Amino acid sequence: MSQVEEEPPRPERRQHRTGRDLPAAVAVGVLLGAAVLASLFVWRPAFVIVVVLAVAVGTWEMTRAVRSHGPNPPLVPLLAGGMVMIGLAWFGSASVLPLGLMATALAVLVWRLGDGAPGYQRDVTAAVLIATYVPFLASFAVLLAKPADGDLRVLATLLGIVISDTAGFATGVMIGRHPMAPSVSPKKSWEGFAGSVSCAMLGEALILLWLFEAAWWEGALFGLAVSAASVLGDLAESLLKRDLGVKDMSKMLPGHGGLMDRLDSILLAAPVAYAVLSFVVPVAP
Repeated sequence: MSQVEEEPPRPERRQHRTGRDLPAAVAVGVLLGAAVLASLFVWRPAFVIVVVLAVAVGTWEMTRAVRSHGPNPPLVPLLAGGMVMIGLAWFGSASVLPLGLMATALAVLVWRLGDGAPGYQRDVTAAVLIATYVPFLASFAVLLAKPADGDLRVLATLLGIVISDTAGFATGVMIGRHPMAPSVSPKKSWEGFAGSVSCAMLGEALILLWLFEAAWWEGALFGLAVSAASVLGDLAESLLKRDLGVKDMSKMLPGHGGLMDRLDSILLAAPVAYAVLSFVVPVAP
């Protein structure tokens, strides 16, 4: 009696211990980074367009995630306000950015009146949080790019974030033992944080020396600030996602989740980088 051979199971795409499709995540990350760098060094106004698109997608993802949990923040004034804030950053200065945030909040207050009183305070509060978290913080990336050497300022910031994220990931996987915030992000460890900060400080000491001829301690200070802000930004979004009961903000990017899952580190790091670079590498008059 002949035996029927069973068909071997089809190989599944391998996922890393983080639960992500690591090859897809790396490929998407490289493509996004290439697009940002091309916009910076080929035609800098294109970088502003990239930021506008990223803010629009991030605002939509945040609004969609919040709506699934009850509040209903109005999307139209948030998108319009985001474009206003990006425009103020490019054509104005940091001092006028709060005016853009205030105008967005006022537009939300007026727009939401059309839906009546029920849930008004809840919806407006959620909308102001989104406006502050996404377009307002992202506007500092545009402020970084605005000076004559703005492309190098953005490059130094992004390199610091990449070094911090990569070093923290590798250190955490290899020797991570003590959870940093287990109720928020169980995979983050103090060992990983130490790896993030130390490598970012070393890397930025060399990067700022190379790009701006800054002193080693100025680069190390910049690396410390960017790395700490990057980690805090990641934890802040993890806290928001846990509160909303979602794993990812969307499924737009293979291996990453949503665009906000990639912007989380950048959003808080951008204003910190802008402030520290303005101190250690002042903009030429």
